[in-house]
Amino acid sequence: MIVWLNGTHGAGKTTTSVLVQQLLPDSRVFDAEKVGEALMDIRPGLPDLGNFQHWPPWRPLVVETARRVLDYTGGTLVMPMTVLVEEYWREISAGLAQHSIPVRHFVLHADQETLRGRIMGDPDMGPSAFRLEHLEPYAEAARTWLHADAEVIDTTCLTPAEAARRIVETVKN
Repeated sequence: MIVWLNGTHGAGKTTTSVLVQQLLPDSRVFDAEKVGEALMDIRPGLPDLGNFQHWPPWRPLVVETARRVLDYTGGTLVMPMTVLVEEYWREISAGLAQHSIPVRHFVLHADQETLRGRIMGDPDMGPSAFRLEHLEPYAEAARTWLHADAEVIDTTCLTPAEAARRIVETVKN
């Protein structure tokens, strides 16, 4: 199974994914961003499309990597990865379904003010224009398809540990 943690920057995906993995027996964290980073290392580089998710190879490589890891290890993959383009999510989820891999899709949500504050006050990354630029696309995706497609966990007033416990309880039930 895959427990996919979606949501925009500052929602708590990375921190929560580690905590979910610790609470969910036989699970591992797989950050699909690493697939994008591998594609970014190709020289000469791929066309500059502004985001590695726009490169057509990224989505099937995420599916194939997840499938291969699960074939090898079994268990559950916890995948913290923002996907705000519905077409991309459909491609990934359909690819996983073709391999009979069940997906529990969660969105870690927080209000815009909270997200902005978390991004600006991030002690590790510091303020980030790139992360701030994704707030409006996230809000649009949330309004149009994302929240209808996933189980929404509002992290505005939750700690990452509380969010992780809710996700694990939901997955186990």
